[in-house]
Amino acid sequence: MTRPWHVPVLADEVLDLLAPRPGQTVIDGTLGGGGHALRLGEKLQPTGRLVVIDQDPAALEEAENRLRGLSLTIIPIHGNFRNLTFLLDERNIASADGILLDLGVSSHQLDAGERGFSFRAEAPLDMRMDPTAGESAAELLVRLDERELARVLWEYGEERWAARIAKFIKERSARDPIHTTKQLADAVLAAVPKGARPSDIHPATRVFQALRIAVNDELGALQEGLDSGVGRLAPAGRIAVISYHSLEDRIVKQTFARFAGRCQCPPGLPMCQCGATEVVKLITRKPVVPSAAEVAHNPRARSAKLRVAEKL
Repeated sequence: MTRPWHVPVLADEVLDLLAPRPGQTVIDGTLGGGGHALRLGEKLQPTGRLVVIDQDPAALEEAENRLRGLSLTIIPIHGNFRNLTFLLDERNIASADGILLDLGVSSHQLDAGERGFSFRAEAPLDMRMDPTAGESAAELLVRLDERELARVLWEYGEERWAARIAKFIKERSARDPIHTTKQLADAVLAAVPKGARPSDIHPATRVFQALRIAVNDELGALQEGLDSGVGRLAPAGRIAVISYHSLEDRIVKQTFARFAGRCQCPPGLPMCQCGATEVVKLITRKPVVPSAAEVAHNPRARSAKLRVAEKL
C-alpha cells in the first residue's frame, strides 16, 4: 500500500521545466517516495523510459509499488546518483532527455524513527540513507576529534555554538558513548545556554542536519552527480535540481554557471582553473521557490530552490 505521507515538492514546476514527453528517457536520481517519478511517468507513457535511482532499498520497494500502474518501461536501480555514469553504463543507457535530483531527505526517512534522522524519537544514531553501507552517525562521532567535529557542525550546520557543542559531545562520549538520538539531543541541549536557544527550532536541529550531511557525504555526492548528469544529457535534455540548504544551492548554482561557460575561479588568477566550458544554457536565471500555498500545505517545502539547465 502506498503511504499517504509523501508530498513531492515543486511538482508542477518540475513538470513544466523538464517537459517530459512520450518516448523520452527520464531519470529520477533521488526516487524517495516516488511522487515526482509518478508525475514524470504519467507524461512519458506509453513509449518512454523512467529510470528511478535511490540508495535506500526501502524507498525503492515502496515507490515501485506506487509506480506499478504506469504503462511504460521502468528501470529501478539501487545506488547513489553520484555514481550515475557507472549505474547507467551497467544498463546500457547511453543518455537521458531529463534528469531530476531532489536533494531533500524523504518524509519517510525523517518519520521512521528507527533510522535515526530525527531527535523526535528515541532510536539508534544511524542517519545513513543507505543502511547497507558506510559508517553511522554514532561511529562518526567516535572517529572525529573535537576540532573536526566542530568544523562539521559549523560548515554543514552553520551552528554558532559548534565549538561548545563539540566539546560537550566529546566529554560526554568519554564517560558514556553516544549511541542514540536522545543522547545526542540531550548533549546538545546541555551545551547551548538557555538564553541562546532558538525559539522556532529545537537546539539540536542544525547538529542533526550537519551530521546527516557528513555521514552521507551529501555535498560530495551532489558535485559528482551534477558533473555526471550534465555529461549524460542528450542535446536539448534538461537537468533539474531541488536543493534545501544554502551549501547545496551554492554548489548547484556554481556548477551550472561553470557548465554555462562562466569562470568560477577567484579573481586575479592568470588563467581559468575551473574548466568552465559552455555546454548548457541556464533555464532558470534565479531559483524557482514554492508558493505560499504550497508551503502552507507542505511546510517541508519552505526552503526548497529549483534550478534547471539545458544541454546545448
